[in-house]
Amino acid sequence: MTAGNDSVLALLPMVFASPGDALSRAEEVLDTDPTPLHASVAHQVIGIWQRDWGDVRLALDHLRRARDLAARSDSAEREADVLGTLGVALVHAGRTRQGLAAFERGVARGTGHTRARVLYRRAYSLWVLGRHREALEDVRRAIPVLRQADDVIWTARARTLRATVHLALGAVERAEADFAAAEALWDTTGQEHDKADAVESRGLAAFHSGDVPAALRLLDEAQERYDKLGTPTFMLAIRRCEVLMAAGLAPEALAEADAAIGVLDGIGGQSTRKAELLLTAARAARLADDPGTAIARAAVAERLFAGQRRTWWEAHARLVLIEARAATGRRSGRLVADAARLAERLAAFQAPAAPEAWLLAGRIALDLGRAADAERYLRIAARSRRGGPPLARVTGWAAQALWARATGSGRGVLEACRRGLDVLDDHRTTLGASELRARATARGAELASLAQQVSLERGGPRRLLAWSERWRATALSTPPTRPPADPVLLSGLTAFRVIASRAEAARRDGRPVPALEREQRRLEREIRSRTLHIRGVTPWGGDRFGGDRFDARRLLDRLGEGRLVELAVLNGRVQVLLCGGGRVRRFAGGLLADAEREAEHVQAGLRRLAHPGAEGRLPVVEAMGRRLEELLLGEAAGRLGPGPVVVVPPARLHRVPWALLPALRERVVSVSPSASGWLRARETDPPPDGRQVLVRGPGLATCGAEVPEVAGRYGTPVVLEHGDAHVPRVLAELDGAALAHIAAHGTFRADSPMFSSLRMADGPLIVHDFERLARSPYRIILSSCDTARLASVGADELLGLVTALLPLGTAGVVASSAPVNDAAVVPLMLALHEGLRRGLSLAEALRDARAALPGDALHQATGWAFTAFGAA
Repeated sequence: MTAGNDSVLALLPMVFASPGDALSRAEEVLDTDPTPLHASVAHQVIGIWQRDWGDVRLALDHLRRARDLAARSDSAEREADVLGTLGVALVHAGRTRQGLAAFERGVARGTGHTRARVLYRRAYSLWVLGRHREALEDVRRAIPVLRQADDVIWTARARTLRATVHLALGAVERAEADFAAAEALWDTTGQEHDKADAVESRGLAAFHSGDVPAALRLLDEAQERYDKLGTPTFMLAIRRCEVLMAAGLAPEALAEADAAIGVLDGIGGQSTRKAELLLTAARAARLADDPGTAIARAAVAERLFAGQRRTWWEAHARLVLIEARAATGRRSGRLVADAARLAERLAAFQAPAAPEAWLLAGRIALDLGRAADAERYLRIAARSRRGGPPLARVTGWAAQALWARATGSGRGVLEACRRGLDVLDDHRTTLGASELRARATARGAELASLAQQVSLERGGPRRLLAWSERWRATALSTPPTRPPADPVLLSGLTAFRVIASRAEAARRDGRPVPALEREQRRLEREIRSRTLHIRGVTPWGGDRFGGDRFDARRLLDRLGEGRLVELAVLNGRVQVLLCGGGRVRRFAGGLLADAEREAEHVQAGLRRLAHPGAEGRLPVVEAMGRRLEELLLGEAAGRLGPGPVVVVPPARLHRVPWALLPALRERVVSVSPSASGWLRARETDPPPDGRQVLVRGPGLATCGAEVPEVAGRYGTPVVLEHGDAHVPRVLAELDGAALAHIAAHGTFRADSPMFSSLRMADGPLIVHDFERLARSPYRIILSSCDTARLASVGADELLGLVTALLPLGTAGVVASSAPVNDAAVVPLMLALHEGLRRGLSLAEALRDARAALPGDALHQATGWAFTAFGAA
């Protein structure tokens, strides 16, 4: 390239339009024995590249040489510009005092347009340091000068920075206006890196406005743009982690933050970004119930921020540290005082996190019995309930509820809990993906628990039932949102099936599969990302179940002679709510932890009994069933009456084989995630055409032997087997069917429950596939292992195959929560269908089918493993 002034100076804007090209051309300039001015520009370009995407130590070396060369060039403007770039690098390296001194010299040396650019850089560095008011002052001084000089690029950067500072101060509307103006300017330039930054900034604004799906979509789009430029994206990683935490995906946020720290350390990157990533990881660990990791990450972040003279950031790290210490039970008067002082500091900074600190101080004080302090701090925290993003308002309502609790106002507690959960309801309607809706409920767990506790103490069983329903299985109340015929999602699902099928075939043949597994994981990430981008469009209607909207009288009327047993958990103990006969009664159960352990032992016993030769374990498993009954039903076991029973367990007890409990063994028993869900299923009308669909997947030990026999009993059902049992055809036939029976290998994915699957001829049929149905079958029977296994997430939510079907029109499901013997399944399924042909419900037919089986241990265990869900 030529070494003319214009061509060399053009390298500076190029570093953000095409970073790699700018770096290589700058290195070429240095190979041509350039003048001091041109060499200064080249070293500055290399320094910027190393500062933002490489080794900060190398950046400082190049920028100091650029400064010295600029001084030799006798250009005060050139020297001022380099000093501005050097100041940013010094701040990012943690050398705050030196960086601010460089800015002072740059402002003094530059004039007009150049000084405005230095002011912009200093404003950016002040934002990094958390000195937001000073940052606003500098950027406000810079923008008119940059605009008057018709400097589109730097004006757009300054508007973007001002918007980001506004967000840090909670001024969302001002930020959105600046982001929109900056994006309009970027559209007129070729600055690809800055355009990606504009998309990232829109994602940040969407997040602060409470639109999580839009935020995830925009941040992923920005990531794609950065990837094309080949530049690392540590700031974007921080922002994406913040959104993931708001979406209830804290473990993923922790993994992403830790991975970014590893990359940053590997290149010797900015220490400021490392501190921010450590703080992000600490927040994620705290939300993921890992206080030990939170303390470790937050302590290092706090030390780094202190050394970098970043008091705003240091205060936020301190907040996480105190929260994590309180979560470990280390509560003391000193911790209360620390939290209160911190809240005052955050309030002085006008930080949106200040209410969290006041709430923390109030909560610890309340636990220590310091009522006066608790009331004072909680009253301040409660002010945030009136405005701001949804989760900030939830914080305020939580403080209001605790304050009412501290002052002895039961009515005030219930009102605050209701208002806070309403805010979360509205927030969840913006989320289209069922996974996000389920995980978002974790934010309401404390409010629901407080309301249940007050109801237990003062309101009686019926009110406790209403509040138990208020925040139970709410994600299942509406179907997930799907845009019509999303071609990208469909293409991803097809590619996923092909790769997963090839990987499965390779495993069977003993061939290596690492490459295929890597590609499968990549496709899973793309599919999941696509679904998380979808925004909810279905508002809550008039049948919104929850809180005071739940009608216990309606439930009791629908039960008739039957009983519904809802298990609530308060302070770790099961409370049994027995509904029926026109009333709701409460009985005490055992400890939830004991019941969970016993349920796991039962699952192990059923796994053993699924194999011949384990008959000796049968009495042991039966004894476990008696123990489970004592823990889960208590005295209610003897008050069930003669009719059918519906069990509504908490999510953590979803794997209990209810038919094993002695009081339920001979009964018609069904399970529902909530009483509201059972009512919806009870009131769901079957499709008019009565179509039956029978599916046989590959690789079953019995080859799905029940399917041909069942087909012969239904006249002209749709039978899909061999090559016809491929996912597109299966989904097309299942849509709107009256009855579906699927005999296929089931795989539960504890690591990613939405990828739990049934094996078809062309690969796995996954939960995401089921969610594309306009209406899932009215009744569906899943005759293979583990099809009823679910993941407990959020406050009291479940993710898996069964729960994917319930919001889509399925009123009843039969599935297995444990491994079963394929041969023993065949007679059970034949007897089940015989009952359905006689007009029985799924629960009635399953009860009769169990009774018709041989009395040996293998067949009994097989019957116990299957559960009827819903009300059909």
